[in-house]
Amino acid sequence: MLQALADGILTGAIIALGAIGLTLTMGILRFANFAHAELITWGAYMALAAVSLLGPLGGPIGPFSFGLPLILGTIAAMALTSVLALAIDGLVFRQLRGTSNHLTLVFASFGVSLLVRMLILLIFGGAATYYSNTLQIAIPVAPGLRLMPDQLFALGLAAVLVVALYLFLQHTRLGLSMRALAENPDLTRVNGVSTARVIRWTWIIGASLAAVAGVLYGLTVQLRPEVGFHLILPLFAAAILGGVGNIPGAVIGGMIVGLAESFAVFILPPGYKMAVPFLILLAVLYVRPTGLFAGTAGAAK
Repeated sequence: MLQALADGILTGAIIALGAIGLTLTMGILRFANFAHAELITWGAYMALAAVSLLGPLGGPIGPFSFGLPLILGTIAAMALTSVLALAIDGLVFRQLRGTSNHLTLVFASFGVSLLVRMLILLIFGGAATYYSNTLQIAIPVAPGLRLMPDQLFALGLAAVLVVALYLFLQHTRLGLSMRALAENPDLTRVNGVSTARVIRWTWIIGASLAAVAGVLYGLTVQLRPEVGFHLILPLFAAAILGGVGNIPGAVIGGMIVGLAESFAVFILPPGYKMAVPFLILLAVLYVRPTGLFAGTAGAAK
């Protein structure tokens, strides 16, 4: 049970990072972006490409399976994923905003997600791969509970990023502008806030967190072009469960979904694990469509 709890928390942390970017998009841009899951895959593979190029810079650090190449690769992946997100917005979503309804944007995001996935398949192929083949020894954390050093790193990094984003939204001018735009777009424009700048940073922050989520997923599991496809339901379940636009809600929703998936194997065959987020999503939409903590992108209250 302890092992299942730890695995659920780790999965939930990765889902939460992806769900934060999704809930920001839904709260500020007001449409469900199905292409966000593919940004996770893109970030993971951009880090893989960087690791391949930077491999000579050094081997693993301490007990971890990775070293300086993956750290630099993650930074590069955040930048490259942000560039892709801005390009998608400029070429597709910006052209449709204001002239098309939200449903058109949703369908457009479906098309974008397929294009990105096919591009990844074309460049990297469809075989599973890893950042490193270094073997790790699980560390005893508690009686009956052992974790890999990479898993502990992933949990720590996810926690740091969530806290940093919370402080950013609460105490910076740009963070306050993002919250205001999510709450009341018209009033925000009247007060002279550059909505184009806020939207641009929304894409950058969401894409950067998606890239980190992809790297952590590949670090603790494995890389496959279907990573985004497998995460799309958990991401939406977490974002809607927490309340669209609510950052703490997305984190809590991610943890709930991750734990539900982990403990579901005790009562369901492993092959039905992917159905758990769908059942959670249905239950939330039926019982409380606004989510547990309905609010705006800055609703860290």
